[in-house]
Amino acid sequence: MYRFFVNADQIQDGTIRIEGEDVNHIRSVLRMRPGEEILISSGDEWEYTCKIASMTTEEVVAEILDAQKPGKELPSRICLFQCLPKGDKMELIIQKAVELGAREIVPVSSKRCVVKLDGKRAVSKVARWNAISESAAKQSKRMLVPEVSEIMTYDQALAYAETMDIRLIPYERAEGMAGTRKVLESITPGQSIGILIGPEGGFEEKEVQKAMEKGFEPITLGKRILRTETAGLTTLSILMYLLEQD
Repeated sequence: MYRFFVNADQIQDGTIRIEGEDVNHIRSVLRMRPGEEILISSGDEWEYTCKIASMTTEEVVAEILDAQKPGKELPSRICLFQCLPKGDKMELIIQKAVELGAREIVPVSSKRCVVKLDGKRAVSKVARWNAISESAAKQSKRMLVPEVSEIMTYDQALAYAETMDIRLIPYERAEGMAGTRKVLESITPGQSIGILIGPEGGFEEKEVQKAMEKGFEPITLGKRILRTETAGLTTLSILMYLLEQD
Protein backbone atom coordinates (compact mmCIF):
# COMPACT_ATOMS: atom_id res chain seq x y z
CA MET A 1 0.00 0.00 0.00
CA TYR A 2 1.37 3.41 -0.98
CA ARG A 3 2.27 5.90 1.76
CA PHE A 4 1.96 9.69 1.72
CA PHE A 5 2.78 12.47 4.19
CA VAL A 6 0.63 15.46 5.13
CA ASN A 7 0.63 18.25 7.69
CA ALA A 8 -1.58 17.87 10.76
CA ASP A 9 -3.89 20.68 9.60
CA GLN A 10 -4.78 18.64 6.51
CA ILE A 11 -6.57 16.10 8.72
CA GLN A 12 -10.09 17.20 9.55
CA ASP A 13 -13.51 15.66 10.26
CA GLY A 14 -12.54 12.11 9.32
CA THR A 15 -10.91 13.08 6.03
CA ILE A 16 -7.40 13.97 4.87
CA ARG A 17 -6.58 16.37 2.03
CA ILE A 18 -3.47 15.59 0.01
CA GLU A 19 -2.01 18.55 -1.87
CA GLY A 20 1.07 19.48 -3.90
CA GLU A 21 3.18 17.14 -6.02
CA ASP A 22 1.62 14.02 -4.51
CA VAL A 23 -1.67 14.82 -6.27
CA ASN A 24 -0.12 14.43 -9.71
CA HIS A 25 1.79 11.34 -8.53
CA ILE A 26 -1.43 9.68 -7.35
CA ARG A 27 -3.48 10.66 -10.41
CA SER A 28 -1.04 10.49 -13.31
CA VAL A 29 1.84 8.26 -12.21
CA LEU A 30 0.18 5.67 -9.98
CA ARG A 31 -3.14 6.11 -11.85
CA MET A 32 -5.10 5.49 -8.67
CA ARG A 33 -8.85 5.89 -8.58
CA PRO A 34 -11.51 6.63 -5.93
CA GLY A 35 -12.06 3.59 -3.73
CA GLU A 36 -8.39 2.56 -3.59
CA GLU A 37 -6.66 2.47 -0.19
CA ILE A 38 -3.51 4.33 0.86
CA LEU A 39 -1.52 4.96 4.05
CA ILE A 40 -1.04 8.50 5.36
CA SER A 41 1.17 9.87 8.14
CA SER A 42 1.33 13.40 9.51
CA GLY A 43 4.84 13.05 10.93
CA ASP A 44 3.84 11.77 14.37
CA GLU A 45 3.20 8.28 15.76
CA TRP A 46 -0.21 7.91 14.06
CA GLU A 47 -0.70 6.11 10.77
CA TYR A 48 -4.00 6.33 8.88
CA THR A 49 -5.44 3.73 6.54
CA CYS A 50 -7.55 5.69 4.08
CA LYS A 51 -9.79 5.24 1.05
CA ILE A 52 -9.59 7.78 -1.77
CA ALA A 53 -12.94 9.55 -1.84
CA SER A 54 -12.40 12.09 -4.60
CA MET A 55 -9.69 13.81 -6.58
CA THR A 56 -9.15 16.91 -8.67
CA THR A 57 -6.06 18.44 -10.24
CA GLU A 58 -5.54 20.39 -7.00
CA GLU A 59 -6.18 17.85 -4.25
CA VAL A 60 -6.99 14.28 -3.33
CA VAL A 61 -9.51 13.78 -0.53
CA ALA A 62 -9.17 10.54 1.43
CA GLU A 63 -11.60 9.09 3.96
CA ILE A 64 -10.02 7.73 7.15
CA LEU A 65 -10.88 4.05 7.63
CA ASP A 66 -8.58 3.27 10.55
CA ALA A 67 -5.90 4.87 12.71
CA GLN A 68 -3.08 2.99 14.39
CA LYS A 69 0.25 3.43 16.14
CA PRO A 70 2.53 0.88 14.46
CA GLY A 71 5.66 1.93 16.35
CA LYS A 72 7.93 1.91 13.30
CA GLU A 73 10.29 4.65 14.48
CA LEU A 74 13.40 3.94 16.54
CA PRO A 75 13.08 5.06 20.17
CA SER A 76 16.14 7.31 19.81
CA ARG A 77 16.67 10.37 17.63
CA ILE A 78 19.74 9.61 15.52
CA CYS A 79 21.45 12.38 13.58
CA LEU A 80 23.98 11.44 10.90
CA PHE A 81 26.62 14.13 10.37
CA GLN A 82 28.02 13.18 6.97
CA CYS A 83 31.02 15.00 5.52
CA LEU A 84 30.43 15.70 1.84
CA PRO A 85 31.51 12.79 -0.38
CA LYS A 86 32.35 12.91 -4.07
CA GLY A 87 29.90 12.27 -6.90
CA ASP A 88 26.41 11.07 -6.11
CA LYS A 89 27.39 9.11 -3.00
CA MET A 90 25.41 11.46 -0.75
CA GLU A 91 22.20 10.40 -2.44
CA LEU A 92 22.85 6.73 -1.62
CA ILE A 93 23.87 7.60 1.94
CA ILE A 94 20.67 9.59 2.53
CA GLN A 95 18.44 6.91 1.04
CA LYS A 96 19.93 4.12 3.16
CA ALA A 97 20.23 6.23 6.32
CA VAL A 98 16.49 6.94 6.12
CA GLU A 99 15.77 3.22 5.66
CA LEU A 100 17.91 2.44 8.72
CA GLY A 101 16.05 4.86 10.98
CA ALA A 102 18.08 8.10 11.03
CA ARG A 103 15.93 11.05 12.13
CA GLU A 104 18.11 13.73 10.55
CA ILE A 105 21.04 14.01 8.13
CA VAL A 106 23.44 16.94 8.35
CA PRO A 107 25.82 17.47 5.39
CA VAL A 108 29.16 18.72 6.71
CA SER A 109 32.02 20.49 4.96
CA SER A 110 35.34 19.47 6.54
CA LYS A 111 38.90 20.31 5.50
CA ARG A 112 39.51 17.22 3.38
CA CYS A 113 36.18 17.37 1.55
CA VAL A 114 36.85 17.53 -2.18
CA VAL A 115 33.32 18.73 -2.91
CA LYS A 116 32.64 22.38 -2.18
CA LEU A 117 29.05 23.59 -2.41
CA ASP A 118 27.79 27.11 -1.84
CA GLY A 119 25.13 29.53 -3.01
CA LYS A 120 22.47 28.32 -5.42
CA ARG A 121 24.21 25.01 -6.01
CA ALA A 122 24.05 24.18 -2.29
CA VAL A 123 20.35 25.13 -2.12
CA SER A 124 19.61 22.95 -5.15
CA LYS A 125 21.50 19.98 -3.70
CA VAL A 126 19.76 20.20 -0.32
CA ALA A 127 16.36 20.33 -2.04
CA ARG A 128 17.30 17.26 -4.09
CA TRP A 129 18.51 15.43 -0.97
CA ASN A 130 15.27 16.18 0.89
CA ALA A 131 13.27 14.78 -2.03
CA ILE A 132 15.34 11.59 -1.81
CA SER A 133 14.69 11.45 1.93
CA GLU A 134 10.93 11.73 1.38
CA SER A 135 10.98 9.02 -1.28
CA ALA A 136 12.96 6.69 0.99
CA ALA A 137 10.61 7.41 3.91
CA LYS A 138 7.61 6.45 1.78
CA GLN A 139 9.28 3.26 0.54
CA SER A 140 10.40 2.13 4.00
CA LYS A 141 7.05 3.02 5.63
CA ARG A 142 8.57 5.59 7.99
CA MET A 143 6.20 7.62 10.13
CA LEU A 144 8.01 10.86 9.31
CA VAL A 145 10.33 12.33 6.71
CA PRO A 146 13.86 12.80 8.08
CA GLU A 147 15.16 16.28 7.38
CA VAL A 148 18.35 16.92 5.44
CA SER A 149 19.61 20.21 6.87
CA GLU A 150 21.54 22.95 5.15
CA ILE A 151 25.25 22.24 4.73
CA MET A 152 27.17 23.05 7.91
CA THR A 153 30.82 23.84 8.49
CA TYR A 154 32.70 21.46 10.74
CA ASP A 155 32.52 23.84 13.69
CA GLN A 156 28.81 24.44 13.14
CA ALA A 157 28.19 20.68 13.15
CA LEU A 158 30.10 20.21 16.41
CA ALA A 159 28.12 23.02 18.02
CA TYR A 160 24.82 21.59 16.75
CA ALA A 161 25.69 18.19 18.26
CA GLU A 162 26.33 19.57 21.74
CA THR A 163 22.75 18.99 22.87
CA MET A 164 22.85 15.28 21.95
CA ASP A 165 23.23 12.69 24.69
CA ILE A 166 25.65 10.43 22.81
CA ARG A 167 28.20 11.56 20.23
CA LEU A 168 30.17 9.01 18.19
CA ILE A 169 33.01 9.45 15.72
CA PRO A 170 34.15 6.29 13.89
CA TYR A 171 37.91 6.71 13.51
CA GLU A 172 40.44 4.36 11.95
CA ARG A 173 42.92 5.01 14.76
CA ALA A 174 40.48 4.25 17.55
CA GLU A 175 41.70 1.24 19.48
CA GLY A 176 39.94 -1.75 20.94
CA MET A 177 36.71 -3.35 19.81
CA ALA A 178 35.97 -4.13 23.47
CA GLY A 179 35.86 -0.41 24.25
CA THR A 180 33.59 0.25 21.28
CA ARG A 181 31.22 -2.52 22.36
CA LYS A 182 31.08 -1.03 25.83
CA VAL A 183 30.23 2.42 24.46
CA LEU A 184 27.55 1.16 22.07
CA GLU A 185 25.93 -1.25 24.50
CA SER A 186 25.67 1.48 27.13
CA ILE A 187 23.31 3.48 24.89
CA THR A 188 19.71 3.26 26.08
CA PRO A 189 16.49 3.81 24.09
CA GLY A 190 15.43 7.43 24.21
CA GLN A 191 18.91 8.92 24.20
CA SER A 192 19.69 11.20 21.26
CA ILE A 193 22.71 10.15 19.20
CA GLY A 194 25.01 11.99 16.81
CA ILE A 195 27.28 10.11 14.38
CA LEU A 196 30.10 12.06 12.73
CA ILE A 197 31.47 10.54 9.50
CA GLY A 198 34.54 11.85 7.68
CA PRO A 199 35.03 12.35 3.92
CA GLU A 200 37.04 10.12 1.55
CA GLY A 201 40.34 11.48 2.84
CA GLY A 202 39.33 11.02 6.47
CA PHE A 203 39.52 13.57 9.25
CA GLU A 204 42.61 15.58 10.08
CA GLU A 205 43.92 14.71 13.53
CA LYS A 206 43.14 18.24 14.70
CA GLU A 207 39.51 17.72 13.67
CA VAL A 208 39.27 14.48 15.63
CA GLN A 209 40.81 16.16 18.66
CA LYS A 210 38.35 19.05 18.40
CA ALA A 211 35.44 16.59 18.16
CA MET A 212 36.66 14.74 21.26
CA GLU A 213 36.87 18.03 23.15
CA LYS A 214 33.19 18.52 22.22
CA GLY A 215 32.22 15.16 23.68
CA PHE A 216 32.52 12.84 20.69
CA GLU A 217 33.62 9.32 21.58
CA PRO A 218 36.01 7.67 19.06
CA ILE A 219 34.89 4.17 18.11
CA THR A 220 36.28 1.51 15.81
CA LEU A 221 34.24 -0.33 13.18
CA GLY A 222 36.78 -3.13 12.83
CA LYS A 223 40.23 -3.73 11.42
CA ARG A 224 39.29 -2.87 7.85
CA ILE A 225 39.10 0.66 6.47
CA LEU A 226 35.54 1.48 5.42
CA ARG A 227 34.58 3.94 2.73
CA THR A 228 32.73 7.08 3.80
CA GLU A 229 29.48 5.74 2.31
CA THR A 230 29.89 2.52 4.32
CA ALA A 231 30.98 3.82 7.74
CA GLY A 232 27.82 5.75 8.61
CA LEU A 233 25.49 3.01 7.39
CA THR A 234 27.45 0.41 9.37
CA THR A 235 27.10 2.48 12.55
CA LEU A 236 23.39 3.03 11.91
CA SER A 237 22.88 -0.70 11.36
CA ILE A 238 24.53 -1.52 14.69
CA LEU A 239 22.44 1.08 16.51
CA MET A 240 19.24 -0.11 14.87
CA TYR A 241 19.95 -3.63 16.09
CA LEU A 242 20.72 -2.42 19.63
CA LEU A 243 17.79 0.00 19.92
CA GLU A 244 14.99 -1.72 18.02
CA GLN A 245 12.22 -2.74 20.39
CA ASP A 246 9.59 -5.48 20.03
